[in-house]
Amino acid sequence: MPVIKTMPATDFPAEEIVLFEAAIAPHRSLSRRGTKIVIGFFCTMSVVTGVRFWLIGAWPVAGFIGIELGLAAFLLWLHQRSGRQMEWLLLSSNQMRVVRRDPDGKRRQTQLPTGWLRVELEERPGRVPGLLLCAPGRRVEVARALGDEAKRDLAQALADAVHAARNPRFDNPQLREA
Repeated sequence: MPVIKTMPATDFPAEEIVLFEAAIAPHRSLSRRGTKIVIGFFCTMSVVTGVRFWLIGAWPVAGFIGIELGLAAFLLWLHQRSGRQMEWLLLSSNQMRVVRRDPDGKRRQTQLPTGWLRVELEERPGRVPGLLLCAPGRRVEVARALGDEAKRDLAQALADAVHAARNPRFDNPQLREA
């Protein structure tokens, strides 16, 4: 299940009323501390293994163990860094805003008109379906970090919200039955 985080309210105009909001972040099972523990464990085991090979005369193996350790640490670092990505879906009565933050903290924003917006779930055999927001001449894939069930739930909730934004219900007290 992805982690839900909030975005600072100062990034959005006050006059725009948000009807639907979803924040999506990739799931990471290890914290920074956990990653350091795993890397420390790998280092310890690699040093022990490298020393054993060195002592039996197979000293070139120690170099390869060092390269392997460096590669494993780099890949774990990349994995943790990619966990800083975020995606916000904000629906107002006149536009759908998709705001993405990359691991470096840079934000990109895409706007689609609500009146022409379609929510499509693109089935991909053997893979998680793609959730697409479609407007005339534009297709934006969102929620790539979600799994199958969560993506289907989001697609249904988003389709319902778009329908509600297009077809508002007004309560007129004069038209109520007495």
